[in-house]
Amino acid sequence: MTSQQAGELVGEISRLVDAYVRRTGRGRAALTSLVLRTLKQAHYAPRNIGHHGLQSPRYCHFTSPIRRYPDLLDHRALLAAIGAGEDPPPASAMDGAGEWCSQRERGAAAIEHAADDVARCFLLERALGETGWETEFDGEVIGVIGAVAFVAFGDGYEGLLPVRRLRGDWWQLNEFETGLVATDSGRVLRIGDPVIVQVDKVDAPRGRTDLVPVEIRS
Repeated sequence: MTSQQAGELVGEISRLVDAYVRRTGRGRAALTSLVLRTLKQAHYAPRNIGHHGLQSPRYCHFTSPIRRYPDLLDHRALLAAIGAGEDPPPASAMDGAGEWCSQRERGAAAIEHAADDVARCFLLERALGETGWETEFDGEVIGVIGAVAFVAFGDGYEGLLPVRRLRGDWWQLNEFETGLVATDSGRVLRIGDPVIVQVDKVDAPRGRTDLVPVEIRS
């Protein structure tokens, strides 16, 4: 599959997801995220392979307003090329610099995600202090693993719904890892399914919220 074919396929999948969400009212957060996760992460490298999203055969990452180190390398190379007084970055170091910058970007994204989780937990604790811990929230399953369903709920919160809380059945991950299947009844809790949950406990310093089910609409 060429990059153009892959782009066309992702575009078609995105349109189908949007049509499904409009028709059913389910899955906007979960399915949109699932489509994005199928895309290969960007990687810094000295070889110019273009920009898939922009459909540009010549792309140079130097427009960032936060001035990442890759931006500075690009600036120096361009200034050197037009004789503006900069020494060009050594070509022999570019492979290593690309790998190092890619790893730093992944690390920064992980820290950002963890910080968001902590901030959401403190905000949730404050909100529950005002409304009461018995508050029920509309939510949506945004991910599943063998023992847990991940749920987005309320005003931008996220939490864990352990399968041991889904009483009366034994739940297992399906072969596509998109849902939990009840071995006795055959019910399926899929990514995108709506749920109603309550907060069981919040561990704000760890950025973790545990939920209990009120109603499962699978």
